[in-house]
Amino acid sequence: MSIQETVSYRPIVGIIADRKTDYGHQAHQVLHGYVKALYEVSGVQPVILPASIDHLNLTTLAATLDGIVLTGSPSNIEASRYGSEPLPEDSMTDTNRDEAVLSLLPALLSARVPLLGICRGLQELNVLQGGSLTHAIQQQPGYFDHRLGDMTRPIDQWYLDKHSISIEPGGWLAEICSEQSVQVNTLHEQGIARLGEGLRIEAVAPDGLIEAISLRDASQFTLTVQWHPETRVSDSDIAHNIFCRFGQACAEHSAQRHAG
Repeated sequence: MSIQETVSYRPIVGIIADRKTDYGHQAHQVLHGYVKALYEVSGVQPVILPASIDHLNLTTLAATLDGIVLTGSPSNIEASRYGSEPLPEDSMTDTNRDEAVLSLLPALLSARVPLLGICRGLQELNVLQGGSLTHAIQQQPGYFDHRLGDMTRPIDQWYLDKHSISIEPGGWLAEICSEQSVQVNTLHEQGIARLGEGLRIEAVAPDGLIEAISLRDASQFTLTVQWHPETRVSDSDIAHNIFCRFGQACAEHSAQRHAG
């Protein structure tokens, strides 16, 4: 790393962590793919935010962060958060992350902090806005199987494109991508059932499942997607461009914050 790289300022972007138990200890975890894509493609300085509302100062973060990333996760949002039947007993949940995100996000959005949400992150924004989720999409009439599939494959094959999406005009994705239809990967079994208030549909899958949303009236970048662009920034134009555009939004917010 050069001296110039060491001293150059980068926008500060928070990545919400998952809460885990590691050898009996509580831990906060973020997969390296998000860190790598944000630093190398978005050009920002990622920092990990603990999934613990008792250890997040909302005022400090709203005044400090230039962006927020809600990552994908093996865990599902607790069904009581959107008034649904309890999830199956074998479902993985992360109530600490639920509480942290749904408490933190309104303060950051009010401060016009740019948002990038991926997979669970899309679902979190939808629930925040009063929307609901469908569990086990593959069991619902008319929907195909959006799950990961064969986990015995090499990891780099988990994230290959699986289906197309149709991009709606007038949104962030339409600005980022000149094509109306592109291929994306898919690794989830939950999805949007009822769209939350004030949300704009950015893209849909061929089976009608909503694949991307944003806040309709927000002045800042607020794109959330159901697929995993962080795994494909080196070989997918739309994945690369999502992280580039998010980085630009964070740089703009940083400049305004320092000027103010």
